[in-house]
Amino acid sequence: MKRLLILACLVLLFSCQNEFQGSASKFLKIKGETMGTTYHITYEDELGRNFKNEIDIILLKLNQSVSTYIPDSEISKFNQNKEINTFDRYFRDVTLASQKIFEETDGLFDPTVMPLVNYWGFGYTEKKAITDIDSFRVDSLKKLVGFEKIKINCDKTNLGLICSFSKNNPNIQLDYSAIAKGYGVDIVANFFQEKKIKNFLVEIGGELRTSGKNSKKKIWTTAINTPKINAQLNEYEAIIKVFNKGIATSGNYRNFYEANGEWYGHEINPKTGFPEKSNLLSVTIMADDCMSADAYATAMMVMGLEKSKALAAKVENIDAFFIFANEIGKLETFYTKGFEGIILE
Repeated sequence: MKRLLILACLVLLFSCQNEFQGSASKFLKIKGETMGTTYHITYEDELGRNFKNEIDIILLKLNQSVSTYIPDSEISKFNQNKEINTFDRYFRDVTLASQKIFEETDGLFDPTVMPLVNYWGFGYTEKKAITDIDSFRVDSLKKLVGFEKIKINCDKTNLGLICSFSKNNPNIQLDYSAIAKGYGVDIVANFFQEKKIKNFLVEIGGELRTSGKNSKKKIWTTAINTPKINAQLNEYEAIIKVFNKGIATSGNYRNFYEANGEWYGHEINPKTGFPEKSNLLSVTIMADDCMSADAYATAMMVMGLEKSKALAAKVENIDAFFIFANEIGKLETFYTKGFEGIILE
């Protein structure tokens, strides 16, 4: 489920050229790289503190925990069946959140889809288009899919919540790329809250979370891109205000390939084992935290439009903005009540 998210913040929010930029208004900007993508952060601090080093350390630890591209990360050790004495809080948090969302989406958000992601050429193995589909191979890999196959045992101790994780088949593998960036946004946001920073915007790879207001004393804004190949940052379907919320967008049109005249996107349906194809082109989720927004956006791209509408109405504290193609191929939008009043254009 690794994907390049398609929610892009407006360029004007992140126009700085240096990794760290301050201003007379005490709004500071930092940027860098993490999890195979970039981050951009704007925050207000009366003391003018540069938090880049601390944030880089936080994101480095997260990457070392949940990146399948790092051979000795915790998730890689788990996937390779290497012994892990104690799982860190990052692995614990994304695993527990994944279990919850797996259940709420009837298994359509499922990090155990990793073997299928690799098969279709979107994982950490060699990137290659599938030109000759082996249905028997797909069926065999599907037997490894199902988050219920991950055994979770947690105990509350004086040191906090301690969890152990195991699997009932050594070939089961996890992929947290559809939740990790959102979680990264949240832990940076939590860092700012601990530092008593009230006004900030944190963005990692298109995922974002805001608090308070920007340097113009206005609510932060972002754009929902038009879901088409090679869309530019100034091509968008809506500009929205984001007040103390997490936002994530998922879509297939920037991470795909064509083979033998067929189009294959990176959103793999864990039920069928195949890349999902539907008229739903983009899902933007707004939630209290970015990790949940990230995961639900992925699940809904797999579920399709009607089931996604039903799920958005059922799950508390999330709202959805859908972009889909109608019967004649024209783009249309549908959004839930939470987006009413925050769409600027």
